[in-house]
Amino acid sequence: MTVTVTDISCTRGLRQVLQGVSFNLAPGDSLILRGPNGVGKSTLLRVLAGLGPVAGGTLDLNPDDVAYSGHLDAVKFQLTVQENLAFWAGVYDTDQTIEVIARFDLTKLKDRLAGSLSAGQKRRLGLARMVLSGRKIWLMDEPTTSLDAHHTALIAQSISAHCAGGGIAILSTHLDLDIPTARTLDLAQFIPTKTTDTSIFLQGSF
Repeated sequence: MTVTVTDISCTRGLRQVLQGVSFNLAPGDSLILRGPNGVGKSTLLRVLAGLGPVAGGTLDLNPDDVAYSGHLDAVKFQLTVQENLAFWAGVYDTDQTIEVIARFDLTKLKDRLAGSLSAGQKRRLGLARMVLSGRKIWLMDEPTTSLDAHHTALIAQSISAHCAGGGIAILSTHLDLDIPTARTLDLAQFIPTKTTDTSIFLQGSF
């Protein structure tokens, strides 16, 4: 299991936002995407997750190994915390619900309706799904948004444990997370030097 990205170009709408992105990750590796707002971090993560077109270059990863966490937390508001995780445990055929509840400091919240949780609590509930997925490649877009310092450290520990167990993590964040294996990639260096008509790239993508 590896992630190999070679000269990837990414588009947002009909505008090319990234060009020539390349990196290679092996089991145990983690990569933090950096760059100013709007540079294309979320766009690249969506392309890696198969949610957007590859406008150029090649992408080599097994989509069956991927779990993606975006800005939305994939939380069902009408269910309790435990019911949300039980639902995802059923989807991924795992019995780790109780372990994950404790790991993400959700024990006191397990009987609360998800719709009544704070933004940070919803974020933790959404990220707990990553562990339940059992997928080896985690793609995480600003996973620490709305989290306090204690729970930010908890998420960093979970990512570190995932990589220590042979997983791969790719995430965007503006924070300095304590992830020992993490490398950083500044996407500002991949901003196209001139405006490109991306309608050529998108032909046949629908």
